[in-house]
Amino acid sequence: MSTARRLRRGLSVAAVLTTTLMCSTVPAQAKSDFSVKPFMGWSSWSVQSSSHPDYGTKWLTEKHIKQTTDAMAAKLKRSGYTNINLDAGWNANWDWQARVDANGIPEADPERFPNGIANLADYIHGKGLRMGLYGGAGLPRAVYDQNAPIRGTDCTTQDIAVQPLTPTNMWGGDWKIDYAEPCAQAYIDSIVDRFASWGVDFIKIDGVTTDNVADVKAWSKAIDRSSRTMWLTASAWPVPREAGEGLRPWANSVRVDTDVECYCNTLTTWQASVDNRWEDLPKWLDVVEPNYWPDLDSMPISNNTGDGIQDGINDTERQSVMTFWSMASSPLYAGGDISKLDAKATSILTNREVIAIDRAGVIPTQVTDGPLQVWKKRLPGGRLAVAVYNLGDASADITVAWDQLGINGKREVRDLVRQRDIGTSDNSWTAKAVSPHGSRLITLSQR
Repeated sequence: MSTARRLRRGLSVAAVLTTTLMCSTVPAQAKSDFSVKPFMGWSSWSVQSSSHPDYGTKWLTEKHIKQTTDAMAAKLKRSGYTNINLDAGWNANWDWQARVDANGIPEADPERFPNGIANLADYIHGKGLRMGLYGGAGLPRAVYDQNAPIRGTDCTTQDIAVQPLTPTNMWGGDWKIDYAEPCAQAYIDSIVDRFASWGVDFIKIDGVTTDNVADVKAWSKAIDRSSRTMWLTASAWPVPREAGEGLRPWANSVRVDTDVECYCNTLTTWQASVDNRWEDLPKWLDVVEPNYWPDLDSMPISNNTGDGIQDGINDTERQSVMTFWSMASSPLYAGGDISKLDAKATSILTNREVIAIDRAGVIPTQVTDGPLQVWKKRLPGGRLAVAVYNLGDASADITVAWDQLGINGKREVRDLVRQRDIGTSDNSWTAKAVSPHGSRLITLSQR
């Protein structure tokens, strides 16, 4: 470290400590408390990532986000969907070059969002919804090159980078931050303070690896210091399981699977990569918990008819997505163009009995593995939710024996997707002729 940098660091430490003592009025809570319910809403990335000619990266604009907000408020809000989350590109120009201010703080691209993020947040909040923004783990290289002064300190952004410069995050595109430097936290604080002033309710930090646990911790601390409640999710494609325990104190949810998108002219396909969820979620069941939810990525449930981008999976598969995400207590967020929701998608997304399984806030247990799977979760009040999945390519009966579930005796069976009671079973229940990639979701109650 140079003499000048040591001197500047000494001055900066004093400045940061003074600011902290003046501004800290409550002890750090580690992360915002969202009780036992994962968030519900929508994310922009699925339509941004598509090669469909009407969508793609240039789709993310103020006009389209306001249209999406109106659709959410009209069609999904009453069922609990409230988040409008802007993904990567909100501060990028049409050539995907990021925009920041003189202090290295991200700011909206003026062509995409001519009235700014605060105005957009006001519009979203005016509909009774919440707004989220995207960020990456690490220090953007352009911000390092800018050597921007960090607000409230005598540091610049070059002072907080690990030396020698070390690439970080899943794409290796940013520089690793040295959090031994107090000004590093101050830089993250300055971003979150700006987000809070705009009215942001959710932050996604992307590209998170085991190397970025300290970044997520810093964002979490910054949220707490901002005095605004914000959801913080640690994301990648996926986050490595080895980072699970380290992230748990700081993130409200963690991406446990690869991108659901196919990066084609639809949102996804079953093989690329909806079916990965059944393989990957079990690896995380020992570490996720309430307020550290397993994020399975957005749900490709929006539109399979008419114009607009199509989901790329059939109605049977769309229902299996909704059932699996709900059994996982994953955040439930749609990923398509919800201004064009078809009737079947609306029916699937707004089924209150299926949503209730997600909102119960209970992490499930996998009972059987393989192409015919059984999952269970104990619900408040004593009921047992049971889901069966046929991951094979031919219809199949799936039998669930009571001893597999740790129960006995006669049970009342209710089909939650069809929202009707289907009788009493003793010792077992069989889901007849479950379609390929299909599912059934029931609850069992004592007579």
